[in-house]
Amino acid sequence: MRTSIWMCALVCVASVASAQQRAPAGGSVADTLRLTRRQAIAMALLSNPTIGVAKEQTAQVQAQRVEGMAIPDPLFSAAYDSMPRITGFGPSVSKPVSLSVVVPFPDKLRLESRLGTANVNASQQNLRLVEQGIAASASQAYDAVLVAAMHRRDFLEADSLATDFLKKTQARFNAGTVARLDVIKAQVDLASAGNDLIANSRDIATAQAGLNRIIGRALGSPIDLTDSLTVPPPLPDLDAVQQAALRSRPEIRSLEAQQRAAQANASLVGEQAFLPDLFASASRDASVAGPAWYSVGIAMPIPILFWQHSRGDFAETQHRELELAATLRDTRAAVGQDVQTAFANADAAERQAVFIRDQLLPSAREAYRVATTSYGLGGLSALDVLDARRSLLDAESQYADALAAANSARADLERAAGVPLTTFAPGAPRE
Repeated sequence: MRTSIWMCALVCVASVASAQQRAPAGGSVADTLRLTRRQAIAMALLSNPTIGVAKEQTAQVQAQRVEGMAIPDPLFSAAYDSMPRITGFGPSVSKPVSLSVVVPFPDKLRLESRLGTANVNASQQNLRLVEQGIAASASQAYDAVLVAAMHRRDFLEADSLATDFLKKTQARFNAGTVARLDVIKAQVDLASAGNDLIANSRDIATAQAGLNRIIGRALGSPIDLTDSLTVPPPLPDLDAVQQAALRSRPEIRSLEAQQRAAQANASLVGEQAFLPDLFASASRDASVAGPAWYSVGIAMPIPILFWQHSRGDFAETQHRELELAATLRDTRAAVGQDVQTAFANADAAERQAVFIRDQLLPSAREAYRVATTSYGLGGLSALDVLDARRSLLDAESQYADALAAANSARADLERAAGVPLTTFAPGAPRE
């Protein structure tokens, strides 16, 4: 599964690199990057240093598994025996030479392998958890840039409307149908729109810096996002998402792997207390001609002080298993609550976006159209037009924020589910 994810990520990043736009020859490289949301996530997964930390930790656990299964190196020894004094080296001195090897009881190696494999699985699940968090953060950073761009579009529209309104007010003032105060209000409104555009430039720069950081680029690098903010598709069935989360969440799978490791460790501790190790050796006296002597045997512990084990290492492994079982129960409950919270947030955010799109925005646009038409005919006052335009701008701003919230909440729900939401049928459970 992870292999296919990385291959897909590499393909995405390769397509990103080919889409970069460069400046003409003789100038500096513009390196404007055209980027989809999927490509941003793929780049974050490949370049984010937090994932590199988790990968190196997994490699360390894999090395520890090899260490645990290793057979001790053979031991070679040579000595001078029966010397008359400390420096009494001579031809008559005994020179015993030996080579020995100790092999643990075979079942101990099996348990060491089982323990190491379980620890590797737990570390891999931690890596997967980090990857899911980075993917959700990259998606949210992408949406932050999009919503800042949507706000800029709205502010540009507001600036255009304010400019047009100022022209109309100035014309009516010149015709003597409105007071000078209306012109001043229109000028203040235009200045406010310009100030909003200045503040929005800062928001765009900040959002782009955040996205550049998470995908591993220089903070000031320009980005051209090709996706747009839209109302996300309907959510899947809550029960199906919860069942998938209980099966797939890395936290749960990591604890299950730790339980398997704890069980293997408990068996290993018991065998180390009772089962023998095997040894074999070959030795001869190098000072005289003669054959070598060989020996084989066992080295077996005698746990006559059994209470030390029952209160010590045996009790430690038992309580470790009980601790993991309790932690797993609590984590399952926390995962269920996390899914429900994320689902409620995603559902509410999506319904808000749909409501603003279908109800609030059309009403605000119609109110502004009526106000401007009436003002042009000499009906409403400038204050009424400004209020209507401000309501329209607020509705557009709310819609942009609602779209960003809906997409970010969906990304968080996908993180809570532990699997892509595309694996579910919308509104229907999927096994």
